[in-house]
Amino acid sequence: MIKVLFADDHEMVRIGVSAYLSAQRDIEVIAEADDGTEAVDLALEHRPDIILMDLVMKEMDGIEATQKIVEQWPDAKIIIVTSFLDDEKVYPALEAGATSYMLKTSKAEEIAKAIRATYEGQSILEPEVTGKIMTKMRNSGDIPLHEQLTNREMEILLLMTEGKTNQDISDELYIALKTVKVHVSNILGKLQVQDRTQAVIYAFKHDLV
Repeated sequence: MIKVLFADDHEMVRIGVSAYLSAQRDIEVIAEADDGTEAVDLALEHRPDIILMDLVMKEMDGIEATQKIVEQWPDAKIIIVTSFLDDEKVYPALEAGATSYMLKTSKAEEIAKAIRATYEGQSILEPEVTGKIMTKMRNSGDIPLHEQLTNREMEILLLMTEGKTNQDISDELYIALKTVKVHVSNILGKLQVQDRTQAVIYAFKHDLV
């Protein structure tokens, strides 16, 4: 079972989405929070497989909550589920450590799919979010770091942008899973990013896809 913590200050949203998720064979909502402070406490207490995080909540917002969770638990997988698509929400959330970014307009089954994909190591971004990231990054003027990547590392990076997990990459390239993990670690180091999501964003930013 994929254990999920759902943090949202709208009770009806929590009830509706949690009911759908709990009806799935492979997903279990083990805890709910109605503010960021409670979300941090429950996340560190239960260590769920996935955290669904609203952005605008009382006491502490989702961005700060995400940052505090990731600081104490770097392996946390956090999916932002929000109504906001503006720049001051999207980029800080991803920079804080969010793995995926979904909109509340998404259907419950799409959120369930995002949970499964994120659990498997993929990063799910709404198309609108991807478009905004690409536009912003193309205009940022940063010095590219990808020239340091070997041909194999570039190949793996491109597979990561397709949402491939380490196991998928291992199977597709016929190399050991341990070798894939080493390559991914090297990619993150050379691109000076902290996780796969940021590596994918880098690829979009520099038109590598």
